[in-house]
Amino acid sequence: MSVTDSAIEAIKQMIVAGELRPGDRLPREADLADRLGLSRNSLREAVRALALIHVLDVRQGDGTYVTSLEPALLMDAMGFVVDFHRDDTVLQFLEVRRILEPAATAMAARSMSQADIAELGTLLDSLGDNPTVEELVTNDLEFHHRIAAGTGNQVLCSFVDSVSGRTQRARTWRGITQDAAVARTLSEHRAIQQALAQRQPDVARSWATVHIAGVEEWLRETLVRRD
Repeated sequence: MSVTDSAIEAIKQMIVAGELRPGDRLPREADLADRLGLSRNSLREAVRALALIHVLDVRQGDGTYVTSLEPALLMDAMGFVVDFHRDDTVLQFLEVRRILEPAATAMAARSMSQADIAELGTLLDSLGDNPTVEELVTNDLEFHHRIAAGTGNQVLCSFVDSVSGRTQRARTWRGITQDAAVARTLSEHRAIQQALAQRQPDVARSWATVHIAGVEEWLRETLVRRD
């Protein structure tokens, strides 16, 4: 383990142990470096690395603070990394979606408020009869976000948002190139919304699985044809 990695681990352990809590200010650089037995340069590198993944917030002239450590904030850092994915790794994101989103949809069927479920219908209505692919994909992202938020589980919602957003390009590509993709997506969204409204977790889970598997199957076949 490098000296910088050791410094990162030491700060992490201070947070995990509760010695540093969300919003707390870190000790002065010289004091913390001395306490951890590190050079100030190594400590600065560690702080810089933890700031990049939103664990620390460096405020010029004020000091360094632990962030809120909210799941959505920390998942932003993962999003930055996965933005460098290649087309073939999009399949892996879709596989993760196929695990997470059906489970989230089933949970939402039990916990999402009736008013929020009705708003899903309004969201779908807002597209009209002939939406563009770009309008559909934007609506699609919001649709799945609201369902994930409806679980009441912030961590799950953050994971779904992060993974779902990374398949946006594939969904747009499918909408442009595959016949009836737009109509199929709208129909599946309606089926999911109706299952939620009727409080049918198993049906909601099944429709969500079918919905995501359709994109996954199309992309897999497309990549095979390209090769």
